[in-house]
Amino acid sequence: MSPDLLREVGEALYGPRWQTDIARDLDVANRTVRRWAVGARPIPADLSDDLRSLLRARGMALAAVRRKLPRASPDKAIREEQRYDTC
Repeated sequence: MSPDLLREVGEALYGPRWQTDIARDLDVANRTVRRWAVGARPIPADLSDDLRSLLRARGMALAAVRRKLPRASPDKAIREEQRYDTC
């Protein structure tokens, strides 16, 4: 895994200040994550599995919250789709 991909995953999970949060969830030192992020240390090959688990858990949490939101009226949903289709 490249530092760029690690950064992409970190930002997707936690936003622009991702390094401390990902270090906590991976149970590694902040400094370790920072070294991985700048390429000063190799990123362990098995880290991909841990990151996939974090992404899966975050996706499930987001999906659960999304299901709680009321659905838009059919007319509004169509207008929203049309609006995004023009982008």
